[in-house]
Amino acid sequence: MSAHPDPGHPLDDPVGAALRGPHARFAERRGRVLRYPSEVAPWVALPPDPGPADWADVAALTGPGAGVTITAFREPPPADWEITFHADGVQLVDAGVAAEPLPEAVRLGPADVPEMLELVARTRPGPFEPRTVELGTYLGVRRDGVLVAMAGERMRPPGWSEISAVCTDESVRGQGLGGGLVRAVAHEIRRRGEIPFLHAAAANTGAVRLYEALGFELRRRVEFLAALVPAGPAVPAPGPPAGVPAAR
Repeated sequence: MSAHPDPGHPLDDPVGAALRGPHARFAERRGRVLRYPSEVAPWVALPPDPGPADWADVAALTGPGAGVTITAFREPPPADWEITFHADGVQLVDAGVAAEPLPEAVRLGPADVPEMLELVARTRPGPFEPRTVELGTYLGVRRDGVLVAMAGERMRPPGWSEISAVCTDESVRGQGLGGGLVRAVAHEIRRRGEIPFLHAAAANTGAVRLYEALGFELRRRVEFLAALVPAGPAVPAPGPPAGVPAAR
């Protein structure tokens, strides 16, 4: 598959495509802006040509001082928004992953969230919130009763599902648990007739090499940006009030 994105491809704006599609039940909308509830995920989807009214809608949806994360954007936020993170990334897609179950993996759910959050705090795989587990299948491995590795699904554009929160505790690194869980989650995704994909920081060359060895290949390069909404009062903009679900 080419590293250049196809025009109109759902993976060019995976957040927006997911919130208009399989994840529409999570969508909060104002004007042309979509977002997940903050306790689910920090991602916000902007239109391809955001203007001042769109950024005002983001501020109105999230509230003063809130943090937002964006992957599909052409212009940076307004000057009074504090950028807290900006990094190059890669988007990788399934090109022959040997998807298969991992026998020792168990399904994780809401009751496991405290353990999941502890593992995330130790390993820092990226954004994971108290309700992120609701976005899809999460699988984990326990050793001596302790959750030491997990992986699951996050954004789900039509026909695709993102593998995310891949993390392994330092105590069990080198045992193949991360790769095994990625293959197991990919197996679950393929069983639904969808295609696995994932994102990684370009600087995390070890993770990128692992994913390529598992059978993923580069589709395109992306940028990750996180910013804080200005602390001052948001300027109301025309559009449905916050919390109105987006139409499919």
